[in-house]
Amino acid sequence: MKLTLVSSAIIATIVLAGCSKNDDADAGKLAAKPAEILKNQASAATTISVDELYQQASQQFFKLRAPEATMFGLTSKDVGVDINDQLADFSPKSEADLRKKIAHLSKKISDFELSQPTNTDIDNQQVMTGITQYFAGHVDFPIGYIDAWMGLSPFIVNQINGPLIDIPRIMQNDQAITSEQEALNYISRLGKFDKMVASIEEKLRFDSAQNWLPPRSTVTGAIRYLKGFTSAEPKSHVFVTSFIEKLSKVNALSKQQQQQLTEQVIDKVANVVYPAYHSITAVTEQLLSKARSEAGVWAQPNGEAYYQEAIRQLGDSSLSADEIHQVGLDEVKRISTEMNTILATEGYINGRVGARMVALNEEQRFLYPDSKAGRAQLLADINGYIDEITMKMAPVFKTKPTYEVQVRSFPVEIQDGAPGGQYSPPAVDGSKPGIYWINLRDMKANPTFGLKTLTYHEANPGHHWQVALNMGQASLPFLRRIAPYNAYAEGWALYSEKIASELGLYEDDPFGDLGRLQAELFRAVRLVVDTGMHHKRWTREQAITYMSDITGTAESDVVAEIERYITWPGQALGYKLGMLKILSLREQAKAELGSKFDLSAFHDVVLLGGAVPMVVLERNINQWIATQL
Repeated sequence: MKLTLVSSAIIATIVLAGCSKNDDADAGKLAAKPAEILKNQASAATTISVDELYQQASQQFFKLRAPEATMFGLTSKDVGVDINDQLADFSPKSEADLRKKIAHLSKKISDFELSQPTNTDIDNQQVMTGITQYFAGHVDFPIGYIDAWMGLSPFIVNQINGPLIDIPRIMQNDQAITSEQEALNYISRLGKFDKMVASIEEKLRFDSAQNWLPPRSTVTGAIRYLKGFTSAEPKSHVFVTSFIEKLSKVNALSKQQQQQLTEQVIDKVANVVYPAYHSITAVTEQLLSKARSEAGVWAQPNGEAYYQEAIRQLGDSSLSADEIHQVGLDEVKRISTEMNTILATEGYINGRVGARMVALNEEQRFLYPDSKAGRAQLLADINGYIDEITMKMAPVFKTKPTYEVQVRSFPVEIQDGAPGGQYSPPAVDGSKPGIYWINLRDMKANPTFGLKTLTYHEANPGHHWQVALNMGQASLPFLRRIAPYNAYAEGWALYSEKIASELGLYEDDPFGDLGRLQAELFRAVRLVVDTGMHHKRWTREQAITYMSDITGTAESDVVAEIERYITWPGQALGYKLGMLKILSLREQAKAELGSKFDLSAFHDVVLLGGAVPMVVLERNINQWIATQL
């Protein structure tokens, strides 16, 4: 599969080399002969394969997002430049440059004429076109920044993600320090925080000048995080403590060398990182007086169009906001009825389902102690749940991932704005496992009856199983191996909760099954409150009240969740919409194949093609059905 593409860089070089201020006449002759120009261009053209375009897209993105390259365990050879001592530039100019370059490559990929393509070739082209469009953002919205997971993230400074939160986590959890040079890379990266933060301040001002102003809860949450990040003495900061822990395992360095390197880290934290964070904190505090009182993105310039685009990208849906809202209401009614049946059977009959779940959450038998020992026991139980389901999954999952998963609690400095659980991927070379993060800020938010379900969602057979299998597909273009299709990934993780039930993980555990249904209800409520705030113009307080009343979830979790949806319009839609699509495809396959239906084979078709748009998944399932028939 080859296509001849004109290399503009080569053409530009030829033109510049052949023209001087005395060559106006010659230039006029060229201008008068377009056919000759085309001929010259053709002779200067380069032949490039579609696989090379895929590689260019990956390298172009990670050159401008070096910390994310570190997160995935990429090397300078993978990216084409040294990246482990680099940060990123989020200034308006640099951000526009990233989007323009990725959009240009996306069009090249989309326009590439495949020769005798296989199904995989067709999938690669369609998915890579989608991924690069995702990373190019939307031409109508130059606001926010491009995130390696979320695509266009609307507020560069907020309480839950963004470079000020994500890059420190990457350096703490993903940046290897196994040699003196890697230690120096880490120190060099710390020394660049002033320039990076200055670029974020510039982007924040640019967005504000477009009247793109974050909601008040987003700004207050960000300020809380920023102040907490610099609350410790520099020598006790996580940048220092994590560095010391990693450096202590480098036996090739003497204690004196380790001490000297540590002193350099402390110096960078005290004299570069802290002043930079103090500066962005002051800028963010100034923004508070202009922050929007409205919770929904509808209040932003062209906000309704932004939300419909978020529905398309993050919900992978052509439904309107009103239609999604109704789907949510219908699912809330169905799931609440199932929960009511279990509650009544267990003797809980008075009040609404949500109120009874609140009462259940107060019972000591369902709570871990709010202590170090209680947290340790919770983490031990989670590991037990992972072991148990991994064994029971074997009959319905043919292919196993090679990457390991670990369970960790969120760092204290970010837990207030973090969700109840979250997953981060392994390094591509296996040097770092996938990590299931759990939020232990409020032990009442982690009742025993809900813990299994959260674990199945974040670890196996949910996010870790899916992401690890995806990353293991070495034959796919790298951006496909990390494809962040929200509806597919979150839909699969929610589907995994149902699989656990079908595998008997809740047998003789009615309260555990109740926790599963509560988690599913939570995702149905998301459809209601997300469309409620961003389309129907609900207030933050309306959304909190509705979610609390319907789900009975701990208040601390509800507030954090609603403020998350305010900051990430549309992201919460992917869970239920994606799950419903996967279930509908499974039911279609069962109906058409009858006795030939094999659930493990169905799971392979869904998972081994990697994360894809739902239209691609549907095509792959239909092709598989036809093959089986």
